[in-house]
Amino acid sequence: MLISEIFYSIQGEGMLSGLPSLFIRTSGCNLRCNWCDTDYASWNPSGTEMTVDKIVKNIDTHQSNHVVITGGEPMIAKNINLLCDELNAKDAHITIETAGTISPNNITCDLASISPKMSNSTPDKRASDSWRKRHERDRINLAVLQEWIDNYDYQLKFVIDKKDDIEEIQQLLIQLDRDISPYKVLLMPQGITVKEIDLKKLMVVELCKEYGFRYCDRLHISLFGNKKGT
Repeated sequence: MLISEIFYSIQGEGMLSGLPSLFIRTSGCNLRCNWCDTDYASWNPSGTEMTVDKIVKNIDTHQSNHVVITGGEPMIAKNINLLCDELNAKDAHITIETAGTISPNNITCDLASISPKMSNSTPDKRASDSWRKRHERDRINLAVLQEWIDNYDYQLKFVIDKKDDIEEIQQLLIQLDRDISPYKVLLMPQGITVKEIDLKKLMVVELCKEYGFRYCDRLHISLFGNKKGT
């Protein structure tokens, strides 16, 4: 598997925010989000080829058994199912952070942290026309999202860039045609620096209050800044 980085930190986003976790970041992505903060695992994927056995050995060196598999898009990684099976055999709690565009294919997972990509993610002219079209075509797959929701404990994490984004999110929730608790819907301000997040966080808080959704901070940004290994 091509691995961008493995590090021990705290979960900075979602329902398990603040929990010490081992992060396994795969390299490679099928989308090109405009505001992506891990371009080294998506726009310009790089890393080290590692066997599943070598990756799994990292869990023995840390106190927490919570493992977060992230990317890029980890669901396109070679041997991802085998990796999760091996982690499960070591009694790890597995969170998979995914855009929800790739079928879970019965993968072993304790929490699916699904981040559907809204129109605010479509890349600008930094990306080729072919990538822009591909991203827009593939960023939402209703059937795959339903498959994740129907078969796993999950959270739906949405990036909010402007207030009007909420209308698109509401429409998607209707299209999913599932009984989704508002507590499983997390709204996160778009930003890769503390300053950017601060400019939007109160707007996002007001949306959460209005619609009953959960506010999602980016704790790792406020603690460490936007850098690898955090």
